[in-house]
Amino acid sequence: MTKYMIRGGHPLWGEVTISGAKNAAVAILPATVLIPGPCRIDNIPDISDVNLLLEILATMGASVRRLSRTEVEVDCTHVRNTVAPDEYVRRIRASYYLIGSLLGRFGSATVGMPGGCNFSFRPIDQHIKGFTALGATVEQVGGHVCATAPNGLTGANVYLDMESVGATMNIMLAAVLASGTTVIENCAKEPHIVDLANFLNSMGAKISGAGTDNIRIRGVEQLHGGYYAIIPDQIEAGTYLCATAAAGGNVLVQNVIPKHLDCITAKLEEMGAVITEYDDAVRIESDGHLRHTNIKTLPYPGFPTDMQPPIVACLSTAGGASIVTEGIYDTRFGYVSELLRMGANIQVDGKVAVVDGVDRLHGCTVRAPDLRAGAALVIAGLAAEGETTVEGVHYIERGYERLIEKLSALGADIRRVETPDDNAMTAAG
Repeated sequence: MTKYMIRGGHPLWGEVTISGAKNAAVAILPATVLIPGPCRIDNIPDISDVNLLLEILATMGASVRRLSRTEVEVDCTHVRNTVAPDEYVRRIRASYYLIGSLLGRFGSATVGMPGGCNFSFRPIDQHIKGFTALGATVEQVGGHVCATAPNGLTGANVYLDMESVGATMNIMLAAVLASGTTVIENCAKEPHIVDLANFLNSMGAKISGAGTDNIRIRGVEQLHGGYYAIIPDQIEAGTYLCATAAAGGNVLVQNVIPKHLDCITAKLEEMGAVITEYDDAVRIESDGHLRHTNIKTLPYPGFPTDMQPPIVACLSTAGGASIVTEGIYDTRFGYVSELLRMGANIQVDGKVAVVDGVDRLHGCTVRAPDLRAGAALVIAGLAAEGETTVEGVHYIERGYERLIEKLSALGADIRRVETPDDNAMTAAG
């Protein structure tokens, strides 16, 4: 069993470089299935979700070469298998992007229902609505999504019932090789959607409007290989900003697009942190004494739902009472019970949490229930008195590259330790 051991009370100082965006990478890698040629993808994060997707592509017949820690070459010319391997896809939610890619290129896809973090029931009905509008027949059989379009896909107008990031990207993937023009209305606007569109356009697609609520895709006959660099990770950057705000210190967060962070830095400034923006970096200064504020998560450019747990960790020791409203998912406060174990004073009623800041948190053993909740528990540990043990860190490592190394370089007292699995020892005995 892998755990993080954190001794709190150490302010963070120095510089940290942000990796490529997880949420962009996990869509761009499946997008390579559409391309009969080598794609060199740079600034790719070295995280377990990315490595798992590379394994999936290799299993399906792609040639995958690691050129460096941050660069990979994927060539899907010889992919012919339209059935994604169950043992992999059930471990990662982003595996559903293979449906759009396989359907777009081959007219057929069989992909197991996605796995990944289980903090809320997240249906894929809007994805299926889009595939069906493009002319596919979609069935859910035995835990699999089976989509077929033997005569190919045809462009259509698709109106999404909600601003779904996953559905917007999956329909884009399916539509780039469809005949005619596809228009997606009421689509999501997140930076990683724009990044996926830019990747596809650099490989020969014709997509316009990404970043607005209306995306137009003119189908092309074929895409081609090329080079592309992924944008910096907005959520990783926000996590280090929150960590510094909570623990105190002065940190320059490098390799970012400051505009993508406006919704996060504005709230941190309200809470008392000092923010300075540069061309490709943001500096945060904090004495660790924060003020309360109110937050509601919303689709971009609103406050990101993925930043809700980290900001709640900050608010746990902020002066006064804060109201945090989850505007995206129904049950994303499951981690609050772990913060309560550390001495936080938080009351949850449905999609609303009232966070009454306490003077300090105290270290104890907590378990990460999902990726961003795990990051929140690390932040709480950095700000707490005493030692915090975070279990379930495999969730955290799905989305944060070299977290221990980066935090240690900033002065945090944090280490990754391997301990015997009690359940395994009991079974062995």
